[in-house]
Amino acid sequence: MLDILRGRGVNGANGEKVGLGSIRRPVIGLALGGGAARGFAHIGIMRTLLANGIVPDVVVGTSIGAAVGGAYAADRLDALEDWARSLQGVRNILGYLDIRLNGSGLIGGEKLASRLEESIGQTLIEDLPMKYASVATEVRTGHEIWLTRGRLVEAMRASYALPGIFSPVMIGDRWLVDGALVNPVPVSAARALGAEIVIAVNLSTDIFTHSTTIHSHGAMPAPAATEETPAKRRFPRIFSPEKTVKREFFGTAGRPGISSVMIDAFNIMQDRITRARLAGDPPDLLITPRVGQFGWFDFHRAEDLIAHGARAAERALESIQETIHVLAPAPEGAAPKAVE
Repeated sequence: MLDILRGRGVNGANGEKVGLGSIRRPVIGLALGGGAARGFAHIGIMRTLLANGIVPDVVVGTSIGAAVGGAYAADRLDALEDWARSLQGVRNILGYLDIRLNGSGLIGGEKLASRLEESIGQTLIEDLPMKYASVATEVRTGHEIWLTRGRLVEAMRASYALPGIFSPVMIGDRWLVDGALVNPVPVSAARALGAEIVIAVNLSTDIFTHSTTIHSHGAMPAPAATEETPAKRRFPRIFSPEKTVKREFFGTAGRPGISSVMIDAFNIMQDRITRARLAGDPPDLLITPRVGQFGWFDFHRAEDLIAHGARAAERALESIQETIHVLAPAPEGAAPKAVE
């Protein structure tokens, strides 16, 4: 009975929109964007919305947004939050990363997937008590794939498979990677699943706030030639393989490493795609937690990220509640609401 009052509907059970007919509450959709560790802010946002009676009927997500949204849809948000807060220190995080250099990604992803399965099990998307979709990208074609049936863990894993970092995931006959390549904040998916009001969360708002166009740039003038002094003879320094890999992967003070170049490139691409997609299909409400100062792999800072998400949702509460009131469908037979 409680689920009926909340307006929840079984995922894909029928084509009717939740909230229509006798229930005159608007169908609320939540579109959770990607952003790796910054996605822990989604937990704080969802906690705040639920505490204020704002219960989503449709949940869609990209990358980490698919993971947090899936955990909520499966009633495992508490378990996810407990696990996130337990990630203290780099050594703890590395325990979930099965690093390999002979595959299509630096990280296989099996260890992390096993941890998700311990919590979520073999849950199917079609058995969830609400509509849910995970957004992924097909490798060979670039198709935007909405995963709306099958194993929830596999859908979550495909959506956060960052190219070059995590190995692609085979679902059906398609190799899938991170959905942020095509739809970082999936507002369109939420609307397609029947949401009448879409609340979106963009985690990359304050990362490139001052990006611009440099209209003229080139190499600096070469310094004036000076008399060369004989180079001191030194014995070659011997580095261990671990130090060499670390230097190449993380870079040095004067030169970016492989990981930082890949992540910065993905950040720039995701920021530009997000702006274009949100301009073409804007949500009714946009929550923008200020988490740009957190890195992609700052999973050990879950407590701070959750707090940032909660504050962002609190700032948006008044606007959300007002929008729900204004856009709520009028009862059958009642006169339309007057626009104030």
